[in-house]
Amino acid sequence: MAINPPVDATKTPAWVALQKHYDELQAEGIDLKKWFAEDPDRVKELSFDAGDLHFDLSKNLIKPETLRLFTFLADEVKLGDRIKAMYTGVHINNTEDRAVLHTALRRPVEDEGKYIVDGQDTVKDVRETLDKIYAFADEVRSGKWTGVTGRKIETVVNIGIGGSDLGPVMAYEALKPYADAGISARYISNIDPNDLAEKTKGLDPETTLFIIVSKTFTTLETLTNAREARTWLLEELTANGAIAEGDEAQRAEAIKKHFVAVSTNLEKVEEFGIDPANAFGFWNWVGGRYSVDSAVGTSLAVVFGPARFEEFLHGFHEIDEYFANTPFEKNVVVLLGMLNVWYRNFFKAASHAVLPYDQYLHRFPAYLQQLTMESNGKSVRWDGTPVTTETGEIFWGEPGTNGQHAFYQLIHQGTQLIPADFIAFVNTPNPTKDGDQDVHELFLGNYLAQTKALAFGKTADEVRAEGTPEEIVPARVFTGNRPTTSIFGVALTPFALGELIALYEHITFVEGTVWGLDSYDQWGVELGKQLAKQITPAISKDDEALAAQDASTQSLIEFYRKNREF
Repeated sequence: MAINPPVDATKTPAWVALQKHYDELQAEGIDLKKWFAEDPDRVKELSFDAGDLHFDLSKNLIKPETLRLFTFLADEVKLGDRIKAMYTGVHINNTEDRAVLHTALRRPVEDEGKYIVDGQDTVKDVRETLDKIYAFADEVRSGKWTGVTGRKIETVVNIGIGGSDLGPVMAYEALKPYADAGISARYISNIDPNDLAEKTKGLDPETTLFIIVSKTFTTLETLTNAREARTWLLEELTANGAIAEGDEAQRAEAIKKHFVAVSTNLEKVEEFGIDPANAFGFWNWVGGRYSVDSAVGTSLAVVFGPARFEEFLHGFHEIDEYFANTPFEKNVVVLLGMLNVWYRNFFKAASHAVLPYDQYLHRFPAYLQQLTMESNGKSVRWDGTPVTTETGEIFWGEPGTNGQHAFYQLIHQGTQLIPADFIAFVNTPNPTKDGDQDVHELFLGNYLAQTKALAFGKTADEVRAEGTPEEIVPARVFTGNRPTTSIFGVALTPFALGELIALYEHITFVEGTVWGLDSYDQWGVELGKQLAKQITPAISKDDEALAAQDASTQSLIEFYRKNREF
């Protein structure tokens, strides 16, 4: 197919203007304390609302005029056209010749018939699949669906990897207060046998349901774990007398009652022993890291129920509509994407911290690692030409206040500039007091204090005024001018989680557009997988395969062979 080359952002007048603006800020000296003092409207001008999320960009290394330059750049790289192309199903995933339509996963039923892509009524197909998932979820939650011995399902075990794991496990952890059917979830992803061993430990096979998530039903790690889980189930059911040893009919029925699939390869699903009627599909226009709101989220629909899953989808859709329809100068999603470009390309910041002040979001930074780094960790543009500037950021983080006692030292006083997103919620599902102290307010006090400290720092004179000995004054100085964005929500609901995920999906898209990247393929994960298939036979017995390896690999395999004990 013909590929329209991306605009080289670095050759646009807006980029030149941003570089001039950056140079001027450096020349005058970046000083957030001064900027706040000089501009009483700074916070107002740099605060935004989207859905029920509130954004404060005022502690970033920008002035209001910086945002105007961001919008010029967005226009010059044709971001508006790119958004329209994505939403309407143009094949913007060039290397795989696919549409990019994760936004269709959360469109309301009223949109049926409006988004026909490659002859497919995308919204109608999505809603039909959701109806099937919801019916299944209701059966499991009500106890109508039982295990082979007639007992109600109490644990669902999701087996997947990458987007088939990171999204569901993150959302499950985030929304635990909404689990209301007496069903819990566990997630197996790593091919390391320890993962499956620990996740099945203590489970009752009679009340356990496995969901195997693999679009093609050929993913090496997922299918290996699925077969091991099947063996575990049958052995445990046989050991406790639930099925008779050697009774193939009972074994087949047990697999049908305790395994379902999220896959489009019905032939392989049936070959595994799963009833194809219990397979939930999704489409090639849904990338794995953009799929938690598809059938990949079936475990979430079971644990939290269809109504909560719909709220989750509504949150996504709220931000989708905001992103597509809000003018760039007021569009915080666009501005945050441009802000990341600002730090990556002008300040040369290599990493970006995401610091949720909510323990339920403890897997959110890990989820964002795949979303952002698999999408934009690339060095060629969507037409195959080399990139013209730095791309991607290393996304990382932990929930506060744990991070404060770990890596915040580097953010506050290190030599690297690390932009950080601070995320918190006004309300908690677990309010408590320590004496007269509201503990959630104590927690939020830390959320607010950290961004203040990072922005405004502490001068040598302020340190001296506290009576600090002169020889240790330098160690207690905080330079400040460390950029942060504050994201404040009302409560961590399914709706709000959907908003947050969509927010970062579209931020990633904005960055990819500026850099000219196809943010929806992931060829970088393929080479290692291919080599693993060649190397694995050499590990145990194939000397010919061993001889074909490089000297380092041979040496490591020889160490393994010498020391393997069982």
